[in-house]
Parts: sequence; structure tokens; C-alpha cells
Amino acid sequence: MRSLLVTGGAGFIGANFVAFWTRRHPASRVTVLDLLTYAGNRANLDGVAADLVVGDICDFELVARLIAEREVDTIVHFAAESHVDRSILGPDAFVRTNVVGTHTLLKAARQAWLGEKPRPHRFHHVSTDEVYGTLAPDDPAFRETTPYAPNSPYSASKAASDHLVRAYHHTYGLQTTTSNCSNNYGPFQFPEKLIPLFLLNALHGRPLPIYGDGMQVRDWLHVEDHCLGIALVLERGRVGETYNIGGGAELPNMAVIDTLCALVDQAFAADPSLGVRFPEAPAAQGQPTASLKTHVADRPGHDRRYAIDCSKLTRELGYAPRHDFASGLRATIDWYLAHEAWWRSVLDGSYRKAA
Repeated sequence: MRSLLVTGGAGFIGANFVAFWTRRHPASRVTVLDLLTYAGNRANLDGVAADLVVGDICDFELVARLIAEREVDTIVHFAAESHVDRSILGPDAFVRTNVVGTHTLLKAARQAWLGEKPRPHRFHHVSTDEVYGTLAPDDPAFRETTPYAPNSPYSASKAASDHLVRAYHHTYGLQTTTSNCSNNYGPFQFPEKLIPLFLLNALHGRPLPIYGDGMQVRDWLHVEDHCLGIALVLERGRVGETYNIGGGAELPNMAVIDTLCALVDQAFAADPSLGVRFPEAPAAQGQPTASLKTHVADRPGHDRRYAIDCSKLTRELGYAPRHDFASGLRATIDWYLAHEAWWRSVLDGSYRKAA
């Protein structure tokens, strides 16, 4: 039986992973360590077989105690500040959480697992494709060997944490793996990211703010496919290796937005009750959701294109995404429409009262 410590496990990707892992490995013991900042939500773990400990990954004594008391042999490290816009406005929090926090976890893991009685273990670090920088239109997709070239405080802090994980493996022999993923979407995503933000804006008749020309290209990865990729790395991945996880859906933001608008229009046409629930939506008034599209000034240092080559993960571990983008986005929209209470509690802040 594995005993996992999942940092940031009450956030979007972390909570989806905990649910995925406990379905796949029901005998595992899972402890979630989450500070419950704005992006962490107890409700994300409702019905999931995991223990939630509210705490800071920068708290060495807490982390060391959890590893010892719960006989943790696997750390899956999601906890991170992750929104690029927030990193531009306030980079200090990103350095503290993403760099100092990761180093604190590594120190505690080294002490517990490589001390007088070394024991089998795994430290899996979850990172991003943004550490690789930006691609020109005709450049090959990011591979695990692509040189790092981060362009935002967020991606720079994640790059630093990646290097620390690598160093602890090569210097001390800590059994680490790292995964770098593309843009995630799916249930429980905090509505500051493109898909949930634009969906909820559309339901309320608010503008859909498009950075620049909207032709920035991203590889879109359904969160369940990301969880599958991480599970495969934990189960069969080679120690010391990095694996890229992608969704095989490289699309310009404008195409994502247009698809979302069309799916919202279709949902309202198929279900008249949506017009009653969301009377401010253009679709409730017989107007196209796309009428809300508004171009705004581009983000400073905005990377133009990301693309993931996940052939290593496919070749070595048999990974293949199970969701194509069109059906995955439709299912995501359906989830948000069916979970109005969840996202309303996020929008009005009432979810924080339970923290």
C-alpha cells in the first residue's frame, strides 16, 4: 500500500488527481496538504477518500511530521501559485511558494527517506510547459530536452523549482520524477483561467476579454488525461526522468473561444431552462454568445505559442489522451452548468468561510 502526500490537493488539478488516484488505487492512503489559499477549496474533495491537512508547504516541521506520522513514501507536488497575470502584479508570492516551498518539501523528503535507514520512495514534481518559453509558428513542439527559457515570473519560479528537484536527485540520490504539462481544463478549475472565466462571463452577459489578436497557441489537456499521465509516471516512470504530458490539441485561443461560444449557444437552444437561469446571457435573448468578444491590450511578455511533444510518455509508458478537445470542452461546460452552487460559492467568496 502506498502512502501519498499530495500538496495542493484541494486545488483544481490536485483535487482531480486525488479523485483519479483513489479510484485507480483504492488501497492507497492519501493525505492532502493545502493552505487553502484562494484557489484551494474543501468542496473539491467532497466524497473523495483522502485526509485534508490545512497547512503551508513552507512549514518544514509540519511536512516532516506528516511524512513520519503517516509513513509517507510518495509525494506528489502540485502546490503552486500558477496564474501568470498575478505573477506579473505580485511575483514575491510565486517565489515563496514555488521555489522556497518546493525546497522545503525536498529537504523534508531527504531527511525522511535518505537518513540512517533509507527506504523506497518517490518525489513527483508537477510542472508546466511554460518553463520552455515560447515557440515560433514552425518550431517543433517542446521536448524534455528543450532548453529552459521562462518569460514570466510564474514560469521562472517553476523553472527554478524544476532545477531544485533535478539537483536533489543528482546530488543526494532522491528518487524524483518531473512532469511538464500543457494548458489544463476541466471540472473544478478556478474561474480566473480562460475556459471557466469566459463561460461564466457568457452566462452573465459580461465581456469576453481577448488578449491582443487572440492568436496565441496552446496545447489543451483535459485534467483527467493529465492525471492519467502522472499516474503512469508514478507507477512505471524511470527515476530521475522528466516526462511531458500533452493533450494533442494545439489551438489558437480564438478557436477555443469560438468553440466555447458555439457550445454555449447550442446548450441554450437545447435546454430552454438555461434562459430562465441565466437571463443576462446573450443566448437567452436569441443573440450569439460571440457578440461578447472584446479585444484588450495584450499581456506583458505574453508567450505566443506552446506545443507539447509527449512521445516519450507514450513510447515508454503507453500514454494516450482519452479526451478530444471538442468532447472534453462540451463535458466541461456541462459540468459547470450542473454545478452552479460550486462556482457561485467561488464567485461570491463564500467557499472561503469553510477554509
